[in-house]
Amino acid sequence: MIPIRDDQPRFSTPYVTYFIVALNVLIFLFELSVRAEGPHALAGFMYQFGVVPREVTGIITGTPHISLAAAFVPILTSMFLHASFLHILGNMWVLWIFGDNIEDYLGHFSYLVFYLLCGVAASVTHILLNADSGVPSVGASGAIAGVMGAYFLLYPRARVLTVVPVFFLFFWWLPAWIVLGYWFLTQFLSGAATSVAYTSETGGGIAFWAHVGGFVAGIALIKIFPERPRRYRYGTW
Repeated sequence: MIPIRDDQPRFSTPYVTYFIVALNVLIFLFELSVRAEGPHALAGFMYQFGVVPREVTGIITGTPHISLAAAFVPILTSMFLHASFLHILGNMWVLWIFGDNIEDYLGHFSYLVFYLLCGVAASVTHILLNADSGVPSVGASGAIAGVMGAYFLLYPRARVLTVVPVFFLFFWWLPAWIVLGYWFLTQFLSGAATSVAYTSETGGGIAFWAHVGGFVAGIALIKIFPERPRRYRYGTW
């Protein structure tokens, strides 16, 4: 199922969501310049700024291969990197649909903190469940999964216009809890399936457990973060 748009109204301008989208796009354009230097340059860039679980667990277990900063800083930088045009397009599209309402609920600064914490939680989940992987993980999808988890909890009855490919493409307005719940279930089952067949050499591909960790973190954190104070004006928010 591919979400197109939602009908949940917002009552403020989502400046932080706009900023995150713009920053991801700018960084991806820089990645393209690195890619133009050759595959080795891009691979080096991804290994430097993407999360490599084996490097983090090496620090924790006392068998480090790199410095403390080089192991842990990528937990932040990785959530602004993307592996392909379709990767960034899909992530930014979903953030555009659901991010504005969570920013509207939390307020700008709290939303930014919430977003980053969800991204960190996603990376930690990925590291814990892929501890010996030497493959760098990149992408904003873990943080965005947190946004989706918060939306799932706050606006379960909001309607989402969704493309459902069943023999043909159908456009249906579905409740958010169905769209997001289905997505979470597929990520969990896919993560479980890949864990069964996982080895350190085949540990690449989609970081399903990062998505699961981000989604769960979003549900938990949105219960902790307070709703921002709002002003009523003209009979509305």
